[in-house]
Amino acid sequence: MKKKYLLEIKNLWVKAEKKLILKEINLSISEGESHIIFGPNGSGKSTLLGAIMGLPHLKVTKGDIIFKGNSILGLPIYERARKGIGIGFQNPPVIRGVKLKKFLEIINTSQKEIQDVTKELNIKKLLERDINREFSGGEKKTCEIMQLLLQKPDLSLLDEPDSGIDVENIKIVSKSIKRMLQKDLPLIKRRRSAIIITHSGSILDYVNMDAGYVMIDGKLVCGTNPSDIFDKIKECGYEDCYRCFSCSDKNVKN
Repeated sequence: MKKKYLLEIKNLWVKAEKKLILKEINLSISEGESHIIFGPNGSGKSTLLGAIMGLPHLKVTKGDIIFKGNSILGLPIYERARKGIGIGFQNPPVIRGVKLKKFLEIINTSQKEIQDVTKELNIKKLLERDINREFSGGEKKTCEIMQLLLQKPDLSLLDEPDSGIDVENIKIVSKSIKRMLQKDLPLIKRRRSAIIITHSGSILDYVNMDAGYVMIDGKLVCGTNPSDIFDKIKECGYEDCYRCFSCSDKNVKN
C-alpha cells in the first residue's frame, strides 16, 4: 500500500521577483512528524515556508505542493489556512489598530483557551496592545507561537523560532512548541506536524525532531538525523555543507 503523506513537495522550483530561489525541492512529511531544516542566511529556508503558505510575492515555476492528497497551488493564503496550515513568521508585521486580544478571539472563540495560553506564555500584558507594536523580539516570537496554539493547524511552519531571543524565552517558546506538536505522545498517536527552519539550531536543545535537512543555495541536502547535522554544524559551521554540496553537485552534472 502506498504511504499517505500529510505534505508532499515534488520537484519544486520557486522564484521571488524573477530571481530563482528554490530548485528541485522534494520533501514528504507524514502526520505527526516534525522536520527541521538548517541552513545559512539567504539559503532559501524562508522562501520554502512562504511557498507552502502561498505568499503572493513568490512564484512556483515548476513542481507541486500537495497537502492532504490535493494540490494547493493556486489557492490563496486563507484557503490554505482553512485546510490546516499555519505559519509563525521570523519577523511578523506590526498591525496598527488591531488589538492582540481581538485578533486571538477571531482565531479561537474559546475565552478559556485564550486565557490558558496567555497565562502559559506569560503575555497577558500584551493583550490590549496593537499586534507586535513595540514588542520585543521575544514577545513577537511568543505571540506567533500563541497564535498557532490557538489556531491548532495540522501543519505548522515555524520560521526561526529560536532566533533573536534569550535563553529564558527559548525555554518558554520551546515548551509551547512541544505541546502544540503533541510531543508528549508517541509518534503514532500524534496528529500535528511541523517544519521548523533554523540558522543556529538551538531549538534542538529543547525540542526533538523526527528528520533533518540542510538547505544550501536553494536545494535540500544531507537528509539525516537532526542531532547529527546539528553536531556537525556546531563543530564546523556550514563550510563543510558547502564543500559537500559542491562535490555532490559536480558529480550529478558529470
